[in-house]
Order: sequence, then C-alpha cells, then structure tokens
Amino acid sequence: MKVEQISIFIENKSGRLAEVTDVLGKAGVNIRALSLADTSDFGILRLIVDKTDQAQKALKEKGFTVNKTEVVAVEVPDRPSGLCGILQILDSAGVNVEYMYAFVERCGQNAVIIFRFDDTEGAIRVLTEKGVAVLAGERVYSM
Repeated sequence: MKVEQISIFIENKSGRLAEVTDVLGKAGVNIRALSLADTSDFGILRLIVDKTDQAQKALKEKGFTVNKTEVVAVEVPDRPSGLCGILQILDSAGVNVEYMYAFVERCGQNAVIIFRFDDTEGAIRVLTEKGVAVLAGERVYSM
C-alpha cells in the first residue's frame, strides 16, 4: 500500500530541472508525478517514477543527491470537499500530513493525491478502516 518516491536535491539555477529529466529519459524512466519546493539556493524535486531503483542509480551516477522515501497514494473524491473529507478522517485519528501533491491520473470518478505522513502505517490503517482507497505502488507506477 506504499509508493516509493525519490527526492532530488538540486541547485536553484537554470537548466538543472532539464538535466534531471534528461538523465531520467536516457535511463528509460517515466515520471508519473512530481512536486518541486524551492528556496533561493536549492530545491527539492519529489518524483514518482515507474522505475525507482533505475532512476536513483542514474541520478547518483550523474552526481545528484537522491533519497528514497515511502509515500501513500490515496483516491480522493473529485468533488467539492472531497479532499476535506480525507483530511478530516486523518485529523480525527491524529495523523499529521507532512506534505502532499496531486497525481495527474484519475481513477474512475476520483482524483489521486500523494501524501507523506508522520505515521505512514497508522494513516494507511485509518484510511482503509474508513473505506478510503489506498493504491498499491504497482498500480501507481503503471498509471
């Protein structure tokens, strides 16, 4: 029920994003979702890719600092307050959302959101107990 995400630390300067995507493209890695957070000096590019280990290896070989973390892909009702309902379930259980970002693909009538929690196992348990669809990594990588 977990999804592997890679985080790449990159300098905040022209061409660095293009370089990352070039490395991944040449390694045959497809980007499924991404999020970029930046400061004036550097950024953290978070990616869901179809071949996590291959991506990590290719980027490290080119000198990038890369970490792998576990995140959770959740189907969220694609309607007003759909996300609010999910967040209220988590809040009621005392689960903190560290960050989240949207996934471009849709599952039926639902959107997909990538979450990083302070308690991943607890979040998965709470969500599944409440009937919220948590997607397996294999499904997310192939969307």
